[in-house]
Amino acid sequence: MEDIKNFISKYRGAIIGIIVAILILCTRLYELIVAIVLLIIGAFIGNYVQQNKDEVKEKIKNFVDRL
Repeated sequence: MEDIKNFISKYRGAIIGIIVAILILCTRLYELIVAIVLLIIGAFIGNYVQQNKDEVKEKIKNFVDRL
């Protein structure tokens, strides 16, 4: 019994993480999380391109020229 208490106290965070991951997988919530992450990444990329138009144009031009 003491071994189980030590195990639980030592790995409490991992156990909670596993339970949360199982709940996310069972409810298919991961699809929503992936969609939100992709939207945020797209917003950051769009903002970067808008703020650095000339640099981005030059980088794209150089990339296409190498191909």
